[in-house]
Amino acid sequence: MAEKKIEEMSYEEAFAELETIVAKLENEQSALDESMSLFERGQDLSKRCTDLLEEAELKVKKLSGGDLDNE
Repeated sequence: MAEKKIEEMSYEEAFAELETIVAKLENEQSALDESMSLFERGQDLSKRCTDLLEEAELKVKKLSGGDLDNE
């Protein structure tokens, strides 16, 4: 199975694959090398999701005049 490049994934694609990886890591007894590879890809997918959410937040702020800083 050829893996799609993470930087080309939509948020939904990255999140779905991340969920799959988490389930595999929780439920399967994989070899250490495979587990490490899954963990590393999961980290990259998590970062992709975070980056896409931050991009979306910036777009919403621009569209709303920047009044979303109620933190």
